[in-house]
Amino acid sequence: MIYSREEASTQIALWKNAGEKVVFTNGCFDIMHPGHVSYLADAKSYGDRLIIGLNTDASVRKLKGAKRPIQSEADRAMILDALKSVDGVVLFDEKTPLELITALKPDFLVKGGDYSIETIVGAKEVIRRKGEVKVIPFLEGYSTSKIIKKILQSE
Repeated sequence: MIYSREEASTQIALWKNAGEKVVFTNGCFDIMHPGHVSYLADAKSYGDRLIIGLNTDASVRKLKGAKRPIQSEADRAMILDALKSVDGVVLFDEKTPLELITALKPDFLVKGGDYSIETIVGAKEVIRRKGEVKVIPFLEGYSTSKIIKKILQSE
């Protein structure tokens, strides 16, 4: 399901009231690849429900430059929503997901292996609420940047 911030907050409250643990991660997820799929399945394993904070197109451009994203936010959201590990997608326009994490109050905050707990945006807020922060190693050999580079070299 693709949720507004308000809808996601309401749904998460319902899941938590039912005793379910909510996992949150975020990213651009531009050009989905097996590394993304593996990462999201691993993230889901920490709880019962997985919510993805997805950078909007404008947010991706701020982070990665004018030529990104390759896929639109609508396409990226639809692809993520189709994965069996994903229970919801919420778009965010800010440069970081801090406001979204604060609003959604997940039980677990998960990021990929290029982060440490000290560098994860929202980690302090999740830990302060007695939640947990996890770092998942990347699946070697997969990267959106590498895919783009390979495409450009073959042209």
